[in-house]
Amino acid sequence: MADAEEDFSALPLPDRFVHKNWKVRKEGYEAAAKEFDLAASESDPVVRQFIQDAGIWKGVVGDSNVAAQQEGLKAVCSFLHIAGAAGATRTRHHTIATIAEKGLPSTRPAAKASALEALMLYIEMDKADPIIEELLPILSHKQPKVIAATLDALTQIYHAYGCKTVEPKPVLKTLTKIYGHADKNVRAKAQELTVEFYRWLKDAMKPLFWADLKPVQQQDLDKLFEKVKDEPPPKQERLLRSQQAAKERAAAAPAAEEVEEEEEEEVIDLEPEYEAVDVLAKIPKDYTERLASSKWKDRKDVLDEVQKVLTVPKVAEGPYDEVLRGFAKSMKDANISVVMTAANCVELLAKGLGKSFAKYRSSIMSPMMERLKEKKQSVSDAIGAALDAVFASTKLSECLEEIIGFLTHKNPQVKLESTRFLVRCLKATRDVPSPAEVKAIAEAATKLLTESQEVQRSAGAEVLGTLWKIMGDRPMNAHFDGLDDNRKAKIKEFHDSAEVKAKYKPKAPPPPKPVAAPAGKRPAGKRAAPGTKKPAPAAAAPPPPPPVEEEEPAAPLAPKPTSRPGASKLANPKSGLAAPSRLGGLKKPGTTLGAASPRKSVVSPPPEDIEPPPAAPKLAPGRGLAGRPLGKPQPEPVMAPAVQAPTGLGGAERAELEELRAEIDAIQRHNEEMRTERTRLISQVHELQNQNAQLIEDHTRDVLSIKAKETQLVRARSDYEAAEQTVQNQRREVDRLKRELSRQVRATSPPPTDLADQIYSDTNTNTNTNGGGRFGDSGYGSQGLYNRRDRFANAPASPGGEGKENYDDSHSRPGSTLSGKLSPRRTDASSAKSSMSSSRGGGRISPAENGGISGRMGASQAAAGAESWKRAAEVTQNLKQRIEMMKAKQGIGRTPQ
Repeated sequence: MADAEEDFSALPLPDRFVHKNWKVRKEGYEAAAKEFDLAASESDPVVRQFIQDAGIWKGVVGDSNVAAQQEGLKAVCSFLHIAGAAGATRTRHHTIATIAEKGLPSTRPAAKASALEALMLYIEMDKADPIIEELLPILSHKQPKVIAATLDALTQIYHAYGCKTVEPKPVLKTLTKIYGHADKNVRAKAQELTVEFYRWLKDAMKPLFWADLKPVQQQDLDKLFEKVKDEPPPKQERLLRSQQAAKERAAAAPAAEEVEEEEEEEVIDLEPEYEAVDVLAKIPKDYTERLASSKWKDRKDVLDEVQKVLTVPKVAEGPYDEVLRGFAKSMKDANISVVMTAANCVELLAKGLGKSFAKYRSSIMSPMMERLKEKKQSVSDAIGAALDAVFASTKLSECLEEIIGFLTHKNPQVKLESTRFLVRCLKATRDVPSPAEVKAIAEAATKLLTESQEVQRSAGAEVLGTLWKIMGDRPMNAHFDGLDDNRKAKIKEFHDSAEVKAKYKPKAPPPPKPVAAPAGKRPAGKRAAPGTKKPAPAAAAPPPPPPVEEEEPAAPLAPKPTSRPGASKLANPKSGLAAPSRLGGLKKPGTTLGAASPRKSVVSPPPEDIEPPPAAPKLAPGRGLAGRPLGKPQPEPVMAPAVQAPTGLGGAERAELEELRAEIDAIQRHNEEMRTERTRLISQVHELQNQNAQLIEDHTRDVLSIKAKETQLVRARSDYEAAEQTVQNQRREVDRLKRELSRQVRATSPPPTDLADQIYSDTNTNTNTNGGGRFGDSGYGSQGLYNRRDRFANAPASPGGEGKENYDDSHSRPGSTLSGKLSPRRTDASSAKSSMSSSRGGGRISPAENGGISGRMGASQAAAGAESWKRAAEVTQNLKQRIEMMKAKQGIGRTPQ
């Protein structure tokens, strides 16, 4: 404890900020906050030290100890209050991201409030764009609580500063991604931010993100919008330092300031940004040739193709002169379908090119306005929409001369539609017309009030009413002289109902205000210098030249400024000595100098000069330097230039000053544009990074799916090979079975015997049978005959049908011994019967046994198949023929002797 009290209190603040002991850091933050609160300005050494060492604040706002972090955030707020814009711009790159990641999600309410106040102060000291740029990447943080806290901080920022001070487009573009977040707290904070945007922008914000939301999300937001729809327009609660200074300067004219703020609100650009598309390459190559076709259908078709090509949000710049010439030519087409399609193409091209279309205005506007003579309303509407798109790319001053020319057209329809077009231009323009343009418009519209058609008179009254709304009462009173009360009442109606975007503000009052404010002590000198009211303006021009001559030879050197009025620039470097000479020049507008001017100076300001004796030397150089030099000339000129330098400017110097101011304004606008462009590019970079991450994720997913498909393909190939192998095995098995079946069929059916052998064996059988009694072997003969009859008696019936009768008849003949060989069935049956009869001692076979045998024969025959049956049928036919031949040769039909 002793070491801590002795060493830590003696350490410098930067060393205590980075100390490893959190208590030391905490005490250091508290001490620094006290030092910042006591500092007089940002030039204080303590403040300058931390402005130069800006990187040290990153550790302060992100301290690992929550108690120390709380005090560190308070110290940052104290530092920003005294450091101003210099401290904010030097430190914000180190602190904003850390504040969003570690300060806004803090569990301590005091630390969270200090973090939010630090963000507010960063915006207040300079501007909001850099802060929003630093916060946008935090919306993609991996921790939902950090995203939710950042969204809540953005809501508070827009609520405090408004969408006019803080650009809303970068945040609006990220809302779609935020609404797709998985965490419900993030989506709830996104809804709160969207409602805050709606309070400022209403439905104008929807084109930027609304179409990408889900229908359910849109319905939920519409319900939230209904609650704040009828609330009064919000106002900015906190002002930037620049706005605070401007408000102090413009305290004398609060009304003008409010008007400017209202106009700036209307100018907020919420148009979505699209990528330009090169449409020239997609326009048909034969565009010009087809437009020159004699068939209206061909002309209409090519314009339809061009219209499809031009239907894109943004068109890339290029040489569209030939395309516009084709559109202008189509305006004279006899077919109204061609005219309407060409007008639609002009509208699309003008909207796609935007301001870049201005250079083509002169080539297309006149042909379109000439075609307004068409009485069909659809054609007039199409051309009117195209004219509106063309005007949006230009200014009123560029189109006004051409429009006014058509207000006196001989065709009443053209005159009427041109007048309506002029009314739309006046309502849409943001540029206030010049006095000459106001006069031209008013004169042309006044002539329209005398037209015979009431519609035309009403259109002229609307032009005057809309112009009156823009310019106000005083500029328009001169143009209403001579109009009767009825016409004035009609114009007043249109004036009350007109909605315009431009407002005329008189520029005469502002110049005298800055002159009167800094030269509060000068008006007495101005009044004293001219004895009459006329020499004062003449003296305003020559004051700059007399700076070189001053001290002793004031009288003789005074006439030189009249001959050299351009010497005012030489007086600026010698401000201390030149001031009295300028004042002297103001007192000498005439040719005479010396006694006349001092007398006037003494007589004119007696009450003001005599009352304050110590201040008399200050007034003397401003009133009568040329006639009455005082005893203390040197201290007087030192104070005089500071007061009177801005009031004694000549015409050349004033013009130069205006030029410098214009250059400063141009540079500031350029800087604003560059910052806006930088913001846009950074947002594009973030979008591209998100797209790249999405593409990488999609690529990884595709690679994994391809690998899975390859694995499935390998498995399918292996399954196919196994199935094919199985099929081959099955085929071989089928072939084997077929061969086995064929072998069985051949085994069960006896091979066909030679016909000669059959005849020979049959003859021998008959011989033996007939002669058996002679050789004493009657038993053998009778047995053979009996076997024949037995075969005939037990033979199965013919399978009914034609062609089987002869088969049965052949068996009925006792002398036929070849009947058993007619078919495999009969052969098998006879062999089976003979075997059974031999086994039973020559007895007959029972009917049951005969049926079983015939069944087995039928089964074997079925197994033989159709092929065996055909072969048997052929053999049977051949045998029948040969049997008949043998019968005829051997005389079987004759009875034996």
